[in-house]
Amino acid sequence: MSLALSTILYEWRRYFGAVIALAVAGLLVLAMTGMFMGMAKSFTATIERSPAQILILPPQADGIFGDTGQARRLIPMVYQHPDVVEVQPMVMNWAMWSNFPKNGQPSKSDGVRVVVVDPVRGAVTMPSDFSDATIDALKEPFAVILDRSSLGKLGVKVGDKAKMNGRTVTVAGVVDGYPNMFNTQVFTSYQTAKLLYVASDGPRVGPLLVKLRDPSRSIAVAAELNAMGAGQYKAWTREELAKTSQVGMLKEGGIAVILGFMAVVGVFIGIVITWQTLQGAIMANIKEFASLRALGVSMGSLRLIIMELSFWVGVAGLFLTVALVAGVAALAKMGGVPMDFPLFIDIPVGIMLMIIAILSGLFSLGVLKKSQPADLLR
Repeated sequence: MSLALSTILYEWRRYFGAVIALAVAGLLVLAMTGMFMGMAKSFTATIERSPAQILILPPQADGIFGDTGQARRLIPMVYQHPDVVEVQPMVMNWAMWSNFPKNGQPSKSDGVRVVVVDPVRGAVTMPSDFSDATIDALKEPFAVILDRSSLGKLGVKVGDKAKMNGRTVTVAGVVDGYPNMFNTQVFTSYQTAKLLYVASDGPRVGPLLVKLRDPSRSIAVAAELNAMGAGQYKAWTREELAKTSQVGMLKEGGIAVILGFMAVVGVFIGIVITWQTLQGAIMANIKEFASLRALGVSMGSLRLIIMELSFWVGVAGLFLTVALVAGVAALAKMGGVPMDFPLFIDIPVGIMLMIIAILSGLFSLGVLKKSQPADLLR
């Protein structure tokens, strides 16, 4: 075992402050990023859990958040591909929601996003994680399904009546995993959507959901559909569209500024506190470093020891960051707040924490000038 590692293990209390500073910096960045990525994931949940392997969007669309309206006449064109077995438009619209207050309950009114599904197991618009009981409940006229986290926001519980666009609906059940921090999602069948005036048979439709005979050929079929369309649309695989939509949300001006600011603050906090704490711990051991110099250990070797100390502080900080982020994610899940931590965010943050630790070690090298062997005689 190296001298630096044994020092960290034996005198961990002196270095724990630096570890905490690194972990807090990582938690600050990852918690904010995870929250925004969770928001994006809640928007794409209906896509990621659809039986569709391919989605058709307008050629200029760079994700699910932009303008996804296109011509209905494209549906027969997509059916011409021999591997396509089902094509249906994803119908999403807006409606006004209000509850029926009772027993002193406050009145709740809100705009909701209506997601129209076909209540048949395996249908291309039906999320694959809906239970059979939920699907059967959607077959009833004026039945709607909510995410469990939305019940309090809309002021209802399962079995309650409410109004959508002035017509009475029944909350027939709940699902998990579809929270939305902006606009609550309400699932309903196409027949009920027609009664609520949120379904349209017009010439314009939303994204097209495409189910394939062989799901393993999704990438090849998407390329072939793009060639068939000759620029009239763009075919995406489900995974590609979900990832692109999440990245696209991060590129939004306000979100990018917030995350950039939090990253700068996190780096500043991490460097300053880690540096000061690490420097203080080294100063507390300055006599040991002076003893090593008296024994003939070169300054270069002592500098390497300090750099290794900072490396092990960074490793410990990474492990503590993982534990803290896992705790925050668990609390968020209990509260129905969606969070997501993709690798293309996690890896750069991990690298950033190690760089902070190494820089803190570099800034602390000046302390070695005080490790004079003559001081041992005082």
